[in-house]
Amino acid sequence: MEVERVQAIVSSSLTEDNIPTEFIRPEDEQPAITTFHGPIPDIPVIDFSDPDQDNIIRLIAKVSRDWGIFQVVNHGIPLDLIQTLQLVGKQFFNLPPEEKEVYAKPPSAHTIEGYGSKVGEDVNGKKNWSDHLFHRIWPASCINHQFWPKNPPSYRAVNEEYAQEVRKVVDKLFKWLSIGLGLEADVLKEGAGGEEIEYLMKINYYPPCPRPDLTLGVASHTDLSAMTVLVPNEVPGLQVFKDDHWIDAKYIPGALIVHIGDQIEILSNGKYKAVLHRTTVDKKKTRMSWPVFLEPPGEFVVGPLPQLVDPQNPPKYKPKKFKDYSYCKLNKLPQ
Repeated sequence: MEVERVQAIVSSSLTEDNIPTEFIRPEDEQPAITTFHGPIPDIPVIDFSDPDQDNIIRLIAKVSRDWGIFQVVNHGIPLDLIQTLQLVGKQFFNLPPEEKEVYAKPPSAHTIEGYGSKVGEDVNGKKNWSDHLFHRIWPASCINHQFWPKNPPSYRAVNEEYAQEVRKVVDKLFKWLSIGLGLEADVLKEGAGGEEIEYLMKINYYPPCPRPDLTLGVASHTDLSAMTVLVPNEVPGLQVFKDDHWIDAKYIPGALIVHIGDQIEILSNGKYKAVLHRTTVDKKKTRMSWPVFLEPPGEFVVGPLPQLVDPQNPPKYKPKKFKDYSYCKLNKLPQ
């Protein structure tokens, strides 16, 4: 095995009221100390069934400037498809360890795809209380079925159907975000890679943790994607950094959570903000989530859109190939 999986650690040590030291976060990151418990605003919710499309566009633009995250209801993806996506993901993680290891990310591979327990470097050498599975679901040209579980047998069909449905939502989001910047409807999507944008599915698996007060499922970060569309399960855990506080995201059954990522912040020259977020874990329940990251192809260069740059608004970011941006971000190198 490449590393010991968190799921395996749980099964061996959950009876004890401790966790290995490499999972214990510094005090300024520990959720028990840093989570804000006062009155907080809820993450904005946007209803895609609103007949006033101009209102939807205004809301999306506002929350993307102020929050960088919002929840979407009445988005059009059938609830039973979302539930089936969750079911087959859960069934995969319930498989025996040796079956999951068949899909492990090869140790020397440059790809992020596969079953694993670590993404990128941590400045403190700390580990996240999570395992994961990564694989691309669109476009067909970049799918590697080597990393798609064959068990449960319906896994592939469910993910293929979800890919088609989530693409419809993403196209609306790109269009409305673009119009919200005063641009033509297709500008933002084209600036992020157009029809070559890669849809990277990740299943996050956060097992029960004896000391959820001390560790994190994922440490604070912004997504290096253009945008992330996430399905959570019913166990709370997503936290957002807003107004100098870590606040809990409320669970809304059937909603999608949309994160503005680094590439849209760059394209918008800072008008839209990538959201700083992290994940906490639960003492008794398993938390899972299904984010789909919308990423430019590796060789695609992303920089501030020329329509948003002028003498009063000079470029805040330098154009860069997405693969170079990713490498720097994952290895904690300056951009």
